[in-house]
Amino acid sequence: MIPRSIFLFCTGLAFASEQALLQAPHNPPSSRELLSLHRSLVEIQSITGNEHEVGKWLASYLESKNLTVELQQVDSNRFNVLAYPGETSKTQTLVTSHIDTVPPFWPYRYNHTSNIISGRGSVDAKGSVAAQIIAFLNLLKANLSPSAVSLLFVVGEETGGDGMRYFSSHAPHTYDSVIFGEPTEGKLVCGHKGILSFTIKVQGKAAHSGYPYLGVSANDVVIEALDKLMKLREHLPWSTKYGNTTMNIGRVDGGVAANVVAESAEANIAVRLAAGTPKVLKGMIVDALQGVKTRVEELGGRLEIKWEGEGYPPVDIDCDVNGFDKITVNYGTDIPNLHGTHKRYLYGPGSIFVAHSDHEALKAEELENAVRDYEKLILATFKEQS
Repeated sequence: MIPRSIFLFCTGLAFASEQALLQAPHNPPSSRELLSLHRSLVEIQSITGNEHEVGKWLASYLESKNLTVELQQVDSNRFNVLAYPGETSKTQTLVTSHIDTVPPFWPYRYNHTSNIISGRGSVDAKGSVAAQIIAFLNLLKANLSPSAVSLLFVVGEETGGDGMRYFSSHAPHTYDSVIFGEPTEGKLVCGHKGILSFTIKVQGKAAHSGYPYLGVSANDVVIEALDKLMKLREHLPWSTKYGNTTMNIGRVDGGVAANVVAESAEANIAVRLAAGTPKVLKGMIVDALQGVKTRVEELGGRLEIKWEGEGYPPVDIDCDVNGFDKITVNYGTDIPNLHGTHKRYLYGPGSIFVAHSDHEALKAEELENAVRDYEKLILATFKEQS
């Protein structure tokens, strides 16, 4: 945790630097509002599970712009924010991103020499949130039809998408097009990999390390299982569009001390699917571990695979709007959590390569470019619908 004195000092520097940025003569009013909105969002800590304050602030901001705001209670102290002009949320296009971030919190900073803005969420995904809102307000000022677009900002994207899944089951209607905001380097995404997450849990038998044959080492079993998986990942499905399926062994825990045969152990693993389905991958994983599972059971232990949700296959995304560079990405999004037959677009400022890091940052001009690009995307959805 950052000491309060250091946090206040850094926040004070950031505020002073940001004021200089906002007052710079080259920044028009819409740009100043964009940068001020972005700063306010990043300054509010909103690690997944603690999105209440940023949601409350955002709802108040949107109401101040004469938008109708609905709060969707996802659980006791967390809510999605749905906003739209006029009296109905039944719009043709939905523009959406997420307001939660990964830990830990890093305070907002602006470097006036490099014009770089940093802080937790500055890229993922409060950069998208701020640019989407300003693009939407700009189009409203240009007499965009009040029934055309609504905004949705959800909680929980970083840990499974409970906010978007809640919205999907309570959506006011189906949409023709949905524009999702994530860091894409200002490029339009044509698809992203799927995901399958699971945990290997092993129950062994504790014993004195001087007499290991009296026990069953859960650590030994996990190591053997991981060796099988490391061999398997050389033969996972691949595709021309998404490349190789990858398997990451993210966390391994086991045992209590060096002189005790480990009674329990587990490993958390994530697979990014470039081809195939979660069902196919599950079968490959089960087959690879079957021999280890049988052997440990014969010794009186147990190995089980705990699947973290259903997972999903690679996600193809619409990228048929001219004027954008096109890419595919390896990370997951909320796109699979919103069910429907709508067209799906994925775009946002900043790079995923700095997201989730202690150097998360982007240039102010990336935010400004994103506003113009979101305007283009929103207008393109109307052409698709006409």
